Amino acid sequence: MINDNFYFTVYTRTYHFWNVSDAAGTVSQQVSSLCLFVMSFVYMKRELVSPSTLFLISAVVTSISYCIYIMTCWEQRTKNVKDDIKSLILFLAFSFGLSPILRTLTDSISTDTIYAMTVFMLGMNLLMHDYGASGAIVSKAASLNTAIFGSVCLASRLPSSSHAFVTVIVAVEIFALFPLFREQIKVCFPGSQSMMTWGLLVVALVSVVTISFLAGIFLLLAQTAVIFLCPYWLVRLQRYKDNIHGPWDEAVIST
Repeated sequence: MINDNFYFTVYTRTYHFWNVSDAAGTVSQQVSSLCLFVMSFVYMKRELVSPSTLFLISAVVTSISYCIYIMTCWEQRTKNVKDDIKSLILFLAFSFGLSPILRTLTDSISTDTIYAMTVFMLGMNLLMHDYGASGAIVSKAASLNTAIFGSVCLASRLPSSSHAFVTVIVAVEIFALFPLFREQIKVCFPGSQSMMTWGLLVVALVSVVTISFLAGIFLLLAQTAVIFLCPYWLVRLQRYKDNIHGPWDEAVIST
């Protein structure tokens, strides 16, 4: 008979709320990044920002982030810069040349269907993104591919090829390059993750509120659930764990 205040645990891991909340910031960062990408599309769609302005802003932010990234990789800095510049030139030329095709690629598909496909693809990006935990569904390649597919869908609903070009560029910066930057910063400066999480959340929230106050409230509630509510549930439910059987963290409830 096991007392209610005593739990015989074998190889169980004890979770603490603030540690779990800090780890959940990785999910929050990806949600905020996704919101920023969607807002870039909405801003161009409503003509609140021009493609050239958005391209310039994203280029400046990416350049600064890249310099920080390179400064934390001293051993391969020179080689990385040369290779990355070549890859950048090829990617920009390739994307610019294909932007007219991307814009007209889905003309025969209704707008409602395009938006539904985009929501599904971006949702899969969140689901399959690598948050630092192993799992069968985790796939960096699949996560990136779904995000790029979603960006191509959105690009086809913008008025010009320059809009489509900038949409794809921003998608690659947010979904391909930014996660690498966040991982590098996390390794070199572990204490900066809270600042990164809350900084991205504030920027994403402000950008959403300028378009829709209701959507901003929904985003705030979703982020609150990710950062606070879900970690709280995890910590509260760990009292019911008695043992771990095999690779799965299986809960065995005593009666």
